[in-house]
Amino acid sequence: MAGPALSATRDGAAPVGDDDEDRPRPRSPAEASRETPSDLDTGAPPVSVLWIAPGQCEAMGEVSAAPLPDRGYAWIDAHYESPRAWVETVERLTGVTVLDEHLSDAENVTHPSYFDSTRDYEMIVFRGLAIRPGGNADPDEPIRIRTRPTVFFLFPRCIVSVRPADSLQIPALRRRLLDAGRFKQRLPSRPEELMLRILNAMVDRYLDLRQPVTDQLEYWQRELLDPRRAFRDWVSLLEARRQLRKLENLSEEQLDALQEWRDERLDRHGGRDDPALDWADATETGQPAPRPSEPAMPSLTDALEVRVNDLVEHIERVRGHAQRLETSIESAVQLHFSATAHRTNQIMRTLTVLTATFMPLTLITGIFGMNFEVMPGVHSPAGFWWTMAAMAAIALGLVVFFRTRRYLEETGLRSAATRGRRRRG
Repeated sequence: MAGPALSATRDGAAPVGDDDEDRPRPRSPAEASRETPSDLDTGAPPVSVLWIAPGQCEAMGEVSAAPLPDRGYAWIDAHYESPRAWVETVERLTGVTVLDEHLSDAENVTHPSYFDSTRDYEMIVFRGLAIRPGGNADPDEPIRIRTRPTVFFLFPRCIVSVRPADSLQIPALRRRLLDAGRFKQRLPSRPEELMLRILNAMVDRYLDLRQPVTDQLEYWQRELLDPRRAFRDWVSLLEARRQLRKLENLSEEQLDALQEWRDERLDRHGGRDDPALDWADATETGQPAPRPSEPAMPSLTDALEVRVNDLVEHIERVRGHAQRLETSIESAVQLHFSATAHRTNQIMRTLTVLTATFMPLTLITGIFGMNFEVMPGVHSPAGFWWTMAAMAAIALGLVVFFRTRRYLEETGLRSAATRGRRRRG
């Protein structure tokens, strides 16, 4: 039975939008149709199918239940704004029915990175950035990490990608594959390799965040350690730190999903590659494809293991960079409080020295302020000057004493005078 005609994805796409930062509740199909432009409005079909074989990549105009060719696999690209429009196509190509729970997960725009599997297929949810990495126009405004999920369904000879309709990465990859097929360039030999290529491009966008986030963290560090003014924008600083923690958590979720997927493949085949169960190796040697009685999902080859390890390394770099930036900003905060405490100690030391210097002078003025009839020097014409000279000598002696004991070595007044001399020099 012939299926509906399926055209290729359009070359252009709408600009990448932002989802709600706090991951809003899943939208119903009716809400999605009201909030998201329809496929008819954007000109993009809800489902497109490519057939990828050695040296060949072409769009499939019709999908039927006829047996698949001996070599190659199908890539079904769908939008989760058009709920379950791809399910019928998958059933015709593979004869496998996707569980309703997994279909609900594919429609959930708040779903974290995740892996699950059945005997017939595997599902991987991977959250990618919903914004283009770049510098902020306003350095005071924290860079917000906004993500959206892309869901992959892996079958032995088919891969399904369920993504936002305005995504730019997957349509760009699709165009590159079509050009590579026309020019006889190397194409992904297995659905797993195609998925890893897409995931690698998604992780590279996280790597592109490193420079703008680093620049903004350096701005916050300069603001924290600026001695000329007090730092008061704590809300924005805490928001920047929260975004770093969010990036770290996203990386951990992605690592968990990839590790579970790799472990599942190794467990199915006892940790060894089995060429007899690998449809790509079988078709390349002209042998028949695996029968339904055999394990549905093939094992990972050494080349795919290398790709998975490379992807894991990229995610680890993102997580490590987020951890380093978070540690740097915490160190800057600690330095800020240490510098504030040091300045406070300098001020208190200066005030303490001034108080200790004027304390004996206050004592002398208090003594001569007593109302006694007879006091030494009260009626002497030189008594006032002798008293002032004694007070000045006491004050000067205390200052010399404090300087000798280095109580005045690092006071705020002396440091300010030293900085002034250095600037003039």
